[in-house]
Amino acid sequence: MPIPRLRIDETALLVIDVQEKMEPTIADWDRMVHNCAILLKMAGELGIPSLVTEHYPKGLGRTVEKVASAMLDPSLRIEKTRFSAMVDLVDEHLRAWRKPTVLVCGIEAHVCVLQAVLDLHATGRQCFVVSDAISACQQDQIGPALRRMESVGAVTTGVMSAMYELMEDAKHPAFAACLELVKTIRR
Repeated sequence: MPIPRLRIDETALLVIDVQEKMEPTIADWDRMVHNCAILLKMAGELGIPSLVTEHYPKGLGRTVEKVASAMLDPSLRIEKTRFSAMVDLVDEHLRAWRKPTVLVCGIEAHVCVLQAVLDLHATGRQCFVVSDAISACQQDQIGPALRRMESVGAVTTGVMSAMYELMEDAKHPAFAACLELVKTIRR
């Protein structure tokens, strides 16, 4: 049985619903937002394609500025009303990019993130959930959500772990830039 690994040429990043009006309700908001932005910057440095979803932006606002400004391509922000971030447009991009592995972060762990991971796995994709870049309004729901995702084959990782696994070697051309990002990870 192959061991799930993060590889630059096989991976896409999916940032789920980090939106303005969610701030007052989400546990460890600043940490989660900051680490999602780091992942987007890392994706840019490593040439990994990324998507950002927004759940019902008319009611919940747009993606927060710190995350939106870290996007290389703002046109890859996808609006949705479905709780799962695995909507048709996300699937189309992942297919076009031929990325079987998805690095997942955002909110809420027990709703949109969980349902997206379940749906991504149903399409045969391997998910890596970045535990220090997800959160929820009910902090006690994060652990059960992670366990449920792991039960279907998702791998829990952290921002730093994912970054180093993707680079594989300190000789990677983006190592210096990624090392600077690592120094800013919020724990």
